[in-house]
Amino acid sequence: MVREHLFDAVDMEPPEPLVCALELAEDLGKGDYLRMLHRREPCLLYDNLKQRGFSFITCSGNDAAYEIFIWREGDAEAQSAVQPLADKLVIKFTCMKPSDP
Repeated sequence: MVREHLFDAVDMEPPEPLVCALELAEDLGKGDYLRMLHRREPCLLYDNLKQRGFSFITCSGNDAAYEIFIWREGDAEAQSAVQPLADKLVIKFTCMKPSDP
């Protein structure tokens, strides 16, 4: 079962979005993904996510300047749910490894 977890960080000041996003990401189960809304590109988040085994796509958003989709690396169910959402937006940056079949 796929579940989206929405995290609106638009009005937060650094480092709160980074800290909260990492905590929320750690709680993601199979099929879950985090959709983060932010007013700025969260560049410092990227390496932290990679080191912790997460994949992500950053897009120019509709609901905020940036929408970042985060899921556990290799979670094909979550990645399949995220891809059509991201395809509707302009992808700015991505870190995805092929998911397991």
